[in-house]
Amino acid sequence: MSEDVALLPSRWARLAERLGERLNPLVVKEVRQGLRTRLFWVCFGLMLLACLLVSLLAYADMSGGSYRPKGQTYFFTFFVFLGLVHFFIIPYSAYRSLAREREDETWVLLTLTGLGPRRILRGKVASFLIQAGLYASAAGPFLLFSYYLNGIELMSILVVLALGALWLVFLTVLAVCAATLADGRLGRAFMHFVVLGVLGLGVAQGLGVAFALSTGNPRWMREEEFLYVVGVALWLMVSYGALLFETAASRLSLSTEDYTRGPRRALLIQMVLSAVVLVGIWWTQSQEQEVAFIGGLLGTLHLTLAGLLLVTDVDGQARALRAKTHVWSLLRPGALRGFRLMVVLMLGWAALCVLLQVNSPNTRTNHGPVILATGASAAYALLFLSAALLMGRMPRSDRWASPVSVRILFVTLVGLGSVIPPLVALLLGRQSDDGLLNLLNPTVGTVNFATYEYMYEQPKMTPELLFFVCGVAVLATFVADRVLARRERQAHAA
Repeated sequence: MSEDVALLPSRWARLAERLGERLNPLVVKEVRQGLRTRLFWVCFGLMLLACLLVSLLAYADMSGGSYRPKGQTYFFTFFVFLGLVHFFIIPYSAYRSLAREREDETWVLLTLTGLGPRRILRGKVASFLIQAGLYASAAGPFLLFSYYLNGIELMSILVVLALGALWLVFLTVLAVCAATLADGRLGRAFMHFVVLGVLGLGVAQGLGVAFALSTGNPRWMREEEFLYVVGVALWLMVSYGALLFETAASRLSLSTEDYTRGPRRALLIQMVLSAVVLVGIWWTQSQEQEVAFIGGLLGTLHLTLAGLLLVTDVDGQARALRAKTHVWSLLRPGALRGFRLMVVLMLGWAALCVLLQVNSPNTRTNHGPVILATGASAAYALLFLSAALLMGRMPRSDRWASPVSVRILFVTLVGLGSVIPPLVALLLGRQSDDGLLNLLNPTVGTVNFATYEYMYEQPKMTPELLFFVCGVAVLATFVADRVLARRERQAHAA
């Protein structure tokens, strides 16, 4: 027995040594560096002082003879202090940490350590989450103190804290990903203001949800609709967080590496699991057609934004990656394979949503226009993405062939295609949403295909018009595919 007791320190020492070897060394470096900054101690001291003053105010209020339940008010007040740090200071510090590495060109020194982009990013994110845990450990007793002031249930406190923790992780990953998107000085300055605005909205949204959950009726959390909303929110934060992390790692990888496999695989898994979630919601919601229609529009919008990054990849791929590349290797680098992956996902998602709508016995709207609008939204997305690629990469000059130029062309085409047809219709004395003039309008056209005119008892747009739009989209998609294939052959020959 005494020998076993004597061996315990050595066992703990070996365990600590193994954990130290497996621990990301960047976590230790970033945590030590973060704890030495003036920002950490100023924010930590101010948050702790504010919580202490409010707790003294709560004690004086309750000891003065007031028996009204005030737990909700004081809990939200404590959470505001913690939320300002978690939803703004921590993500912004993570953004500045990685942006400073790239601005000072010290990122190359980190890559020479052999950790790799994913492990470095995991170390960055984990270090700031550890700092967030220190803030939470200081504010935690005050948050639980509000439970003894009556008026708030323990379940409400736990739900708000759990959702707040996930929102913190998502905003931190989003900020880290934003730090990898801009390369030039002007782009970094623009991205800096974008991050400030997004984090400001993140603070408002996080505190707004916390206020609604903490001050609302606790019975909401036992209703089925609340569970659906929370489940969808969790799925969106987890799936988009993984996609953003893989995108950031891809941006920091070398061009000779298989840098697109991570984000494209994450997007593929996200869409497959999203399809499962959509089918589950559609089945549990009495198989309503509106659920499939809304899911189709949101999925098409997501694939359009994600596809804008896929199709603007560089032409060709590194020589070391070409040996085992086949036609079906859609996860490999290159704009051609990214474009084909986007087309497959877009068509698959549209087909799934149309299939759900056709098999929906319960509907509050007319059956036909909703199906037409789902197909039209996918056709518009393919048409304008292909048009941007053709304008940027069909000419022999590479002036507009860069990824940023193609994205700007896409935004410009969508803006002009949405604004010019209604203006032309007004100049001709017609209604701004005229069907024929807005046939290739991505916004008004989708609305027109979803409209049912009860006065005439027929859809506003006929299926023949949808076939025309789909035909134009198929033609543009085919030509864009051939152009990208030609540019890939030229890149390989060079």
